[in-house]
Order: sequence, then C-alpha cells, then structure tokens
Amino acid sequence: MKKAAEASVPTARNLVIMIRFPFLLVTLGLLSAGSLLDGAAPAVSAKPNIVFFLVDDLGQRDLACYGSTFYETPNLDRLAKEGALFTDAYSTCPVCSPSRASILTGKYPQRTGITDYIGAPMKPEQWKRNTKLLPAPYGDRLALEEVTMAEALKTAGYATFFAGKWHLGPEGWFPEDQGFDVNQGGIGRGGPYGGNKYFSPYGNPRLADGPPGEHLPDRLATETVKFIEQHKEKPFFAYFSFYDVHTPLMARPDLESKYKAKKAKLGLKAEWGQEDTRQVRQVQEHAVYAAMVEAMDQAVGKVLARLDELGLKEKTIVVFTSDNGGLSTSEGSPTSNLPWRGGKGWMYEGGIREALLVRWPGVVQPGSVIHEPVIGTDFYPTLLAAGGASLPQGYPGDGVDLKPVLKQEPKTAEGKPRTLYWHYPHYGNQGGAPGTAVRQGDWKLIHWFEEDSYELYNLKTDPEEKTNVAAAQPEVVKTLKAEMERLVKDTGSLLPTANPAYDAAKPSGRAAGGGGGGKKKEKAKEE
Repeated sequence: MKKAAEASVPTARNLVIMIRFPFLLVTLGLLSAGSLLDGAAPAVSAKPNIVFFLVDDLGQRDLACYGSTFYETPNLDRLAKEGALFTDAYSTCPVCSPSRASILTGKYPQRTGITDYIGAPMKPEQWKRNTKLLPAPYGDRLALEEVTMAEALKTAGYATFFAGKWHLGPEGWFPEDQGFDVNQGGIGRGGPYGGNKYFSPYGNPRLADGPPGEHLPDRLATETVKFIEQHKEKPFFAYFSFYDVHTPLMARPDLESKYKAKKAKLGLKAEWGQEDTRQVRQVQEHAVYAAMVEAMDQAVGKVLARLDELGLKEKTIVVFTSDNGGLSTSEGSPTSNLPWRGGKGWMYEGGIREALLVRWPGVVQPGSVIHEPVIGTDFYPTLLAAGGASLPQGYPGDGVDLKPVLKQEPKTAEGKPRTLYWHYPHYGNQGGAPGTAVRQGDWKLIHWFEEDSYELYNLKTDPEEKTNVAAAQPEVVKTLKAEMERLVKDTGSLLPTANPAYDAAKPSGRAAGGGGGGKKKEKAKEE
C-alpha cells in the first residue's frame, strides 16, 4: 500500500527574466485582445477541478500562438488568450518517459530511476551500437512507492481519470495502480497499442474499440468529457495524455488534404540544416504532421467546450504542455523547432523547451505572457497546493509552487537565480549524445560526456545557441559546473561509462537508431 502524502508546500522562488525573441511579436499580437480583464475577476475556487493536457513530442513552435504560420491551433490560441503563455517552460528530459515521471512525482527523473524512454536497452551489456560510451542503466517502471499527483489529489477528495499514453511501466504499474480511478488507454509502451493504431480498431486492452475508422484523439476526448460529466458535482482531476503527435505519422484524410493544399498554395518546400550526424528540418510544411497537430487541437477544444457548457470553466484549472521537444532530426523529421536548436533527444533548446499554457480563473490574468523559466517538476507542488493536498513527507523540493508566478507577483527576496537541471546519460534515437545541462538565469551550460567538453550559451543574447562562449567566460563555467556537480550528486544521477568494445575505425553508433530524417527518406514519405 502507498502511504498518504504528508508535509507542507515549499515557498516558490520567483525570478522574472524578460527574454524576448522576434517570434513573440506574433504571440503578443494574438494575446493582446485578451490582455485586459472584463469586469471583476472571478473568485478562486476553494478546490478547483484540474484538467491536464500532455501532448507527445509536440514542439513549442508547433502552435500558432507560439508563432507557427503553417499549423492551425485555434482552440489552443483561445486558451492562451484566456490564460497565461510561458515562453521559457521546460520538460525535465529530451525524451518522454523521464519527463512523464517528473510531472506525476514532482521529482527530477534521476530520483525515480527512469532516465530514458522505456523500451530502450536497459543495461550496458544490452548495448549493441558502436559508441564511445555505454549508457547508464535505468528503471523501466514508476515505483509504486512513489506518491503520484493522482494519489495525492485523491487524499484531498478528487476523482481521478487518465486517458491516452502512459509509458511508465507494464501491467501492475498502469495508471489504475498509480492513483487513477479510471484508465482509458494508458498502457506500458509508447505509441498507440497493438501496432501503433490511430484509428479503430485500436487493439488497446484499456480502450474498447469504436466504430471502424474512429479517430483516437477524438475518442479520448470523448472519454474525458464523459468522465467530467459524471463527476461535475465534485472536484476532479482529468489527465489527458495524447498519443499524438508521436510517430507513426498518420492523420485524418480530410485534414491531410487540407494541409497539402495549403502547402502548395504557400509554395513551401522542405529545407534542411545539419546537427552533428543528422539533418534537421528548417521549415514547417509537413502536411501529415500539420493534420495531426490540428486534430490534437480539436480534441482539446472538445473538452474545453464541454467545460463551458457545464458551467465549469470558472471552477477549473487547465494546463497544456508537452513531454519533450519536437521531432526534427529523425523518423521523418516532421517538424521544425526554429529558432530553437535541435529537437527531441537533444540537450539544446529544441529538445527541452516546451509550450505551456495555464488557465486558472481568479489567479491568472487573461493574456499573460510569462518569461520566468519553469520546469516539469513544478506542476506537482502547484496543483497539489491548488487542490488542498499535502506534499509527501521528504519531498526533495525539485519543483516549486507556480501560483505566485502565475499571479505575476513582484519578487520579494533577493538571491541567485534558480537552477534548472537536465541529465540524460544515454544515446537518443534522434542523434543526441549523453550529457548534462543546467540553466541559471540567462546562462546555460552543457557537459558532453563523450569528449568531456562544455558548451556555454547566453540564452538572452544567443537564444539559438550558435556561439559557445565557454572559453571567454571561465568564471560562469566554474559557477555553473559547481551547480551541475551538486545536482548530479544530490539526485543520485548515474553516469555513462567507457565502452570497451568501441572501435573508432567503424562508423559511429550515434548515427544509428530511429531513422536519419534525411531528404531522400522524407521525399519518399511525402510522395
């Protein structure tokens, strides 16, 4: 049996860092219409409902409210106008399972043991790629001893619901074993179950098949709506974890046709850059992916519309985010993350910087744009405090309560900026290599283990991470390196080790795994 959560909520550390980029002019224009409150603000609900949307592999720039001019996301654009848009929100890992563990526990993934996507080789002796290092071992399930967000909220009287992708362990460690009263679709591995099916029959043991051809995101939205309808009289926590927009690239024919026509009308063509061994997409123009993004947006809209119809809008916190950056260097490389460098599987901003929208009536001023850096561990203390649930005894404090940030309260205490931390001791399928990174204020330091090298970027002056200034800023490197080493030790982070079988004369294994994202493969896919 899991123990009930105890202890108090820590005070949030606040830092307003004004970082503006050209693409935010689009965002500010979209949000300005909703920037003023119309009349008195609604009262804050004593125990608000919570709806949490988590999208798989969505890049920050994949929403129109974040600057996309090809993908269409009207429902999420509306959510941004009605709530807060974060410019500097991060996942805790550039791949999925670790960041999902962080959201549900409020801990850096290294503390849970889940540091790679579940399904990757788990032990060094299972490693077959020709790489300089052997990746660290990792755990393939979220321990039942962890007090999840769902379990903590249940102690505060919430009904709990999960729909979609789980990817945090096999049967016996499914959502229903981790505090969720209802599980619609959540299973162990990533991607839709039984052959990655986005259309019925799904072959998913936790989701009954619908009519032939039924579309998965709409079906999961329907199940979420049903749960909300059945629990509208008491506090509820609905966690809608999309399978979209993860591969396989598969979309509704009507939406795919729409974006093929739009692509032709705009005269868009694929353009490519280079990131180490991988080609990286430079332009958003993939019709199938665009169709998947819009279908996801429509599913969000279906849930939001029902909240409106039931009169629950002012009583419900809505959170929308992603588990890692957009897929731009592998498996068809369907999106571009520019101006961010890299994508899923990389320590650069394209791999970890996320879209984050929060609507919280009575707390968030509509149309807010918040520049303070935040990370996936922060959802846990924020939503537990909002729901009147206590943090577990011994909670390490990896996340902070974001309510003061959402209210944009002035900073009340001086001190050094908060340090955000990433540690990925693995080789991703997308070309990334083992590394550790920290961000403190405007500075970001990356340690690459293969060459024991460091890269330092000032994200205010160089948000695209083009110029490594480590040699010119030795004191900054020294300070951030000390923070990095402290966090590696404090979180018990495991390190990669030398690979005795590595052969420098053979092709590097960094190029293996997950496809190459090159022009030839993509052209075949599009045609």
